[in-house]
Amino acid sequence: MQTSELILQHFPDLTERQQQQFAALGPLYAEWNSKINVISRKDMEQFYEKHVLHSLGIAKVHRFLPGQRVLDVGTGGGFPGVPLAILFPETHFHLVDSIGKKIKVVDAVASALGLENIRTSHERAERVGGTYDFVVSRAVTHLHNFLPWIKGKIGKPHQDPTRHNGLLYLKGGDLAEEIGHIKASIYPLNTYFKGEFFDTKKVVYVPKSEIGAFHK
Repeated sequence: MQTSELILQHFPDLTERQQQQFAALGPLYAEWNSKINVISRKDMEQFYEKHVLHSLGIAKVHRFLPGQRVLDVGTGGGFPGVPLAILFPETHFHLVDSIGKKIKVVDAVASALGLENIRTSHERAERVGGTYDFVVSRAVTHLHNFLPWIKGKIGKPHQDPTRHNGLLYLKGGDLAEEIGHIKASIYPLNTYFKGEFFDTKKVVYVPKSEIGAFHK
């Protein structure tokens, strides 16, 4: 299995605590995955590349601020929310999934790592109340299906001069048809990370104004 050294190569300013937390992720997920299958077993050998580093691709595009609220929709076993919560310990993350056993794994991992900036909900995204500065997600569904789920969930800007509130969506492949007329920015992850896995992977940023105006 790959080690957390891969993460340190791309994020060299990690604190000692963050390095320890990333190092613990591999063994924790290996243990939980043997009980509850939240990650493809064939992916576990490339766990740090395909799950942790991929999740952190969002951090190469945008750095969350202390106090910001981020909703992770369809988090599955905790991606991208758990790696992002390690990297941004002063940002608040709400991880949501409709499958209870996956949330059980997220709760156990967050507790083992001492991640006090994570809370979880076993529910569908449409039922989540409150507003957030950003929504993040990893290839849950076609973008046109996803945007209605988060309509009304992104609030007023949180004093962030770098980027308007919105969605940061991890997606692969040719996105021209999927994005269509949506005014979105696309960031290829092979700009930041080497390796065949990242050749087709991207972060799609959709601002709040586009989400609010979206009609399926």
